[in-house]
Amino acid sequence: MPSRKGPHRGLKVADQIQRDLSELIARELKDPRLGMVTIQSVEVTPDYAHAKVYFSVLVGDPQQSEEALNQGAGFLRHALFKRLHIHTVPTLHFVYDRSIERAADLNALIAKAVASRGKDEDGA
Repeated sequence: MPSRKGPHRGLKVADQIQRDLSELIARELKDPRLGMVTIQSVEVTPDYAHAKVYFSVLVGDPQQSEEALNQGAGFLRHALFKRLHIHTVPTLHFVYDRSIERAADLNALIAKAVASRGKDEDGA
């Protein structure tokens, strides 16, 4: 009989936490500092003691949203405990994910380089 704690179980738990947190933040967390938050990914430690929750903000201040999420982490953990069927619900640590910002910056740089290249070719 296969073990219940296979290598993919951590990924399944992280995925479920991501889905549940997205719903809980949108419906249950009432904090005026909270912007329009999207949970990008969740990384759970092998012992399920901690989870890093990476998020982005479509509307609102990322720093204020991070403060609001980390302040509401205990409430969210308790709500997850009611939903998840695992022995240990991890302590949540919210981290602002800057990868979308960096991608937008890179796209702007590429567009600028392409535009200046086009001008150089027209002038030649």
